[in-house]
Amino acid sequence: MKKIRVLCVDDSALVRGLMTEIINSHPDMEVVAAAPDPLVARELIKQHNPDVLTLDVEMPRMDGLDFLERLMRLRPMPVVMVSSLTERNSEVTLRALELGAVDFVTKPKLGLRDGLLEYSELIADKIRAAANSRPRQAVQPSTAPARRLVQHFSTTEKLVMIGASTGGTEAIRQVLEPLPANSPAIMITQHMPAGFTRSFVQRLDNLCAMQVHEAEDGQRVLPGHVYLAPGGVAHMKLARSGANYVVKLDYSEPVNRHRPSVDVLFHSAAEVAGKNAIGVILTGMGKDGAQGLLAMKEAGAVTFAQDEASCVVFGMPREALLIGAADAAVPLSEISERILASAGSYGHRV
Repeated sequence: MKKIRVLCVDDSALVRGLMTEIINSHPDMEVVAAAPDPLVARELIKQHNPDVLTLDVEMPRMDGLDFLERLMRLRPMPVVMVSSLTERNSEVTLRALELGAVDFVTKPKLGLRDGLLEYSELIADKIRAAANSRPRQAVQPSTAPARRLVQHFSTTEKLVMIGASTGGTEAIRQVLEPLPANSPAIMITQHMPAGFTRSFVQRLDNLCAMQVHEAEDGQRVLPGHVYLAPGGVAHMKLARSGANYVVKLDYSEPVNRHRPSVDVLFHSAAEVAGKNAIGVILTGMGKDGAQGLLAMKEAGAVTFAQDEASCVVFGMPREALLIGAADAAVPLSEISERILASAGSYGHRV
């Protein structure tokens, strides 16, 4: 069996040692080298040609973001960021995903050794997903305003449900950014740890014509608004309160190893909204969301899956397509138009 070759870059000798211990404990991967900073890493990449790089966000001699930006421009490769749970680092990590990093793991606040060892399976899963991902060139921020789609009706009862995991933060941005302010209400479950959702919401809200919120229990679901499930905290469901659609947060156990779970959101939409809903499953590892999307389709909803060519990781969409849960596989660049068309309007960019 060919092992996944990993290079770990972190200024902490303790973290380098723990990451090496964790990765080498899995039979399908091995650490071929470890580097204390990007300058050493640069030479080790040339020497070992690793399949995956794990990269600390904050390091001496060269910032992790600066190194990532150069790497993705000159030698694109799968990168998993290693971040601490701070507000600044959550913003930096989201920028790293924009620049082409596949995914990230977080260092525990306390008990670094025991905390990282508890993450062993998660770290291994993310490295496997990265090894099978499509490296992307760095995304340069555009100074031009986003080209919006035009919505040819003033109101709609349609609701859009979106689920995503690995690669999803950038995919979600690309779906939301072209949508006009009067688009149907959108509810999103993105696999994300606690502490990162708020920064992601702020980033999206600054880029999009729609208003983007971290979902709150009991919040009305209204056209022109986007609701993101709070990462690592609760499942998000669609519910009814009288004549209104509302958000319901559910603090029960993880589903498919995730909280929030895409399946939980999609099943609630199938039950509450039926044919009034539109379901979209985007890039991600695993199968969370496939059964829920099938339930939505069987309830009369229009359903899409992101196509393989545009996915960072074609896991969740593939599972949905295999069981017939999606009406079509759609390139990421076309999903915004398909959402508007399915909501009963014709969209075109201006």
